[in-house]
Amino acid sequence: MIPVQGYSGARVGVLGLGRSGLSAARALHEGGAVPVCWDDNDAARAKAEGEGFETAKLTGKTLADLALLITSPGIPHLYPAPNPVIAEALELGVPVDNDISLFFRSFANSQWDNMDVTPRVVAVTGSNGKSTTSALIHHVLEHAGRPTQLAGNIGRGVLDIDPAIDGEVVVLELSSYQTDLARALTPDIAVFTNLSPDHLDRHHGMGGYFAAKRRLFAEGGPERAIIGVDEAEGLYLAGQMAEGPQDDRVIRVSVERKMTDFGWTVFAKKGFLSEYRKGRQIGSIDLRAIKGLPGTHNHQNACCAYAVCRTLGLAPRVIEAGFASYPGLPHRSQIVAEAGGVTYVNDSKATNVDSAVKALGAFKKIRWICGGLEKEGGVSALAGAAGEVLKAYVIGREAAGFAMQLSGVETEVCTTMEQAVARAMEDAGEGETVLLAPAAASFDQYDSFEKRGDHFAALVTAGLG
Repeated sequence: MIPVQGYSGARVGVLGLGRSGLSAARALHEGGAVPVCWDDNDAARAKAEGEGFETAKLTGKTLADLALLITSPGIPHLYPAPNPVIAEALELGVPVDNDISLFFRSFANSQWDNMDVTPRVVAVTGSNGKSTTSALIHHVLEHAGRPTQLAGNIGRGVLDIDPAIDGEVVVLELSSYQTDLARALTPDIAVFTNLSPDHLDRHHGMGGYFAAKRRLFAEGGPERAIIGVDEAEGLYLAGQMAEGPQDDRVIRVSVERKMTDFGWTVFAKKGFLSEYRKGRQIGSIDLRAIKGLPGTHNHQNACCAYAVCRTLGLAPRVIEAGFASYPGLPHRSQIVAEAGGVTYVNDSKATNVDSAVKALGAFKKIRWICGGLEKEGGVSALAGAAGEVLKAYVIGREAAGFAMQLSGVETEVCTTMEQAVARAMEDAGEGETVLLAPAAASFDQYDSFEKRGDHFAALVTAGLG
């Protein structure tokens, strides 16, 4: 645990008692603060009380007496409308913050003075690929024998990790919900993978969504910025961070273009990763045979992870060996079975159109299971990316409406995962891929994308006998 510094003896509100909220309460208590907790859910409050924490409605004098209010990432603080507790805190002038900020304020401690190599923090954000990029960095560091921890939106909560040891690298995956509110954001290395429409209601459109991501770079001034430049926003961000084209504090990343004229670039073309510094190629990796990183979208993740590991001093061949042993993440282009010449892939994490398009681009001859709770903007853009789709098997409560948007694609309305998997397995032949890439949220039928992916994998396993 990372004890929170700077609030000893102070009363600090904690709004929302899920994983991050309870973690924040524990770390605040460990640092000498007095957490005052609230959640509208009775069971969540009972759990906090069972750990000895004070619970009280955060309003009026109780709220006004707080030195700080910590809120969980799922609770709106601005759009589409602030939570009433947060709105009242802002009216009273009570600072509102989150656990990510507490981490950055408290990570360093007096023990660091005795270390030979100061611990470092890598923070990864973006619309798609941030989980894989973060896990891949962590995996390569472990493979190389470097002490490392993985936390944030993946792995453990940021305040639940152990205090850093000499030379350790902490890798954080951070969502826009987390970067938007944090008052302290000071990573040593910051990564921006890409940007595509997502969470637009929470950020009041694309401008607000990009602004939330951009804060990771603007607030703390990382020593090195690794930025995907295949969208206009990434190109703009790289331009904002660099003093000129030869400024190698910014590493530009692309899977759409060769970039050989900048201070430092990493790009992938036709499955080959290349590293260039000041016009000279100094590293390359053939990504095509790495089973844990299929498709162009994963090649972008590999480029970002490679750039981080090079910044941390690892040699290209060490990184390549780490890539080769990377098993992939559950629910992200995860091969769950291969039988009868058919490959079964779980990409339940493809919860938006852009991530599904990337999943579709990674495989050939696809039996595609898709559908669920649509996000803003619809899914008609998927039809243009479905060239390798032999047939779509549509699930979800609104499966018929989803299927109607897939013009030019043969569809079968299945509604349930059971029927979709059974029909896809029945139809699939040698050399084909049965791919779960929903392009939609899971919440119409499942509690999470993880449960949706687990259900798919279990049905495939059962179907193969």
